[in-house]
Amino acid sequence: MTNGISAWSEIDNGIVEIEGGELFYETAGSGPAVVLLHGALLDQHMWDEQFAWLVNSGLRAIRYDSRGHGLSSTITGDYANHDDLVALLDALDVPRAVLVGLSHGARVALDTALAHPRRVTALALASPGISGRPFTDPFLLSHIKEQVAAIGAPDGVERYVEHFLRMWVDGPHREPSAVHPGLRERLRASAEANIEVHADGLGAGGPVEVGAAARLGEIRVPTVVLDGDLDSTDTSANAHAITLAVPGARRVRIPGAAHMVNLENTALFDQELHAFLSSLPY
Repeated sequence: MTNGISAWSEIDNGIVEIEGGELFYETAGSGPAVVLLHGALLDQHMWDEQFAWLVNSGLRAIRYDSRGHGLSSTITGDYANHDDLVALLDALDVPRAVLVGLSHGARVALDTALAHPRRVTALALASPGISGRPFTDPFLLSHIKEQVAAIGAPDGVERYVEHFLRMWVDGPHREPSAVHPGLRERLRASAEANIEVHADGLGAGGPVEVGAAARLGEIRVPTVVLDGDLDSTDTSANAHAITLAVPGARRVRIPGAAHMVNLENTALFDQELHAFLSSLPY
């Protein structure tokens, strides 16, 4: 058994060449495709809890490390995450897919739905970011300022990652001691590994994005938004904006969770995601 999947032979993994780099992916199952998009500084393993049951639900689950993360290549120049995703779909012969993204992954999902609408079946957006929408929450701005100050310091990586955890794991309403230590350490290890492996690309600049904040009303696919009640005001505002602007979008508030809703209230997140996926006509 591997994460609840019956045999290793059912899991395919490999490398897809993209412009200026490569993406590492895993896929298993057959049926309609569902792509899992991870958050910034993390990797595809943040979806371990969902990957197996998606496969066992009769779907083709696909997850990958985005450029500058995990086992994919380090950033070396201009790129667009939404174009990288479509290159992966092309390589795997997937004409359309449901996109399930958390945080930065939701940001990529929205951009893809706008830049490549024919490739997207539906959107499940967890703790969503939105391209073109700046941070305004004083809690986040304070920690971002501290992250910038940590760059280049002797203990810079440790400090940088700790502020990442404060923002995106603890959230504004809890002290670190109130968060499950196993979750905190799991995500600390992932963030530290990403910085260590991809440090050379951290100063290469950000990706080309669509500016989804001004274009949400153009999205025409079934959409669900899932956000935690312990998250920042920015995330809550993003979830509200998407729900208002995207025709037919539905919002699900996840109690007892901050930003990492799929890992903090996994049972409810999985229940809501399964219900959404089961409702789609494909």
